[in-house]
Amino acid sequence: MLQTPAVLYCAVDTLIPLGGRVQPGFDEFGAALDHRGIPAVWVTSRSRLEIDDPRRKMDHRHPFIAEGGCGVYLPEGYFHLPIAHTLRLGRFTCIPVAEPLPAASAALETLSSELEVGVVPLRSLSPRELMQNSGLPRQLAELARHRDFDELFFFAGVSDNEITRFALEARERKIELRRHGMLWSAAIGASLKRSVAELSKLYSRALRSHPKIVGIATPEEAVELFAASDRRVLLKTRNGDEAVAGSQKARELSLEEPAIWDRLLESLIQKG
Repeated sequence: MLQTPAVLYCAVDTLIPLGGRVQPGFDEFGAALDHRGIPAVWVTSRSRLEIDDPRRKMDHRHPFIAEGGCGVYLPEGYFHLPIAHTLRLGRFTCIPVAEPLPAASAALETLSSELEVGVVPLRSLSPRELMQNSGLPRQLAELARHRDFDELFFFAGVSDNEITRFALEARERKIELRRHGMLWSAAIGASLKRSVAELSKLYSRALRSHPKIVGIATPEEAVELFAASDRRVLLKTRNGDEAVAGSQKARELSLEEPAIWDRLLESLIQKG
């Protein structure tokens, strides 16, 4: 592994929409980083299976953090280091941060039963029901519901007050709930900050140095990632609310700017 002044942690859910067009220039940006030996770690709320096709198409060969900080996935042979407490998941060595399924499924079912608040896990649906409730084509919907750590679900026939009560009780029981449009996810122990820390320690061991952690995200994805970063780049969207990035100081770039990726790459090279 080449020496590098920084490791990028890039939130990709907005940049690589499900079934949509990749943000213009992002593919070339990744290739330019590889050419200069700067690792780009993808950070996503999606599953290992969902992110597989975009990684293949864009030739992404670095680790990624999936399911919103539930696990760190390492490609085969990426680090030539002994790594303790890992799982083998598909083609990847995984550092589990959250508890693997069925922990979240069981906790969600128990909470739903005790509070009498109806929830419907995606894994319980027929293929047709899955498409209707996820809004995704059948193949993408099937990939979405096959998870390693978190449980995707939606509320059924409940009021906003009941959802609030459910979320408060989940927090008391250390169940992390996250909203994804009409869907929700539940996980036990998910932490993007810890995921970044675990992976950064491996880079430091492999490089025998301490490269800067550079977090790159849109406003919707920035809060957790920026809390774990040394340097921050906020990618402003047309409808984004920059205030959601919190109090963390960040460089702001607009995704509407044609030369955004060239400017970002130049900044990384200059600052190191």
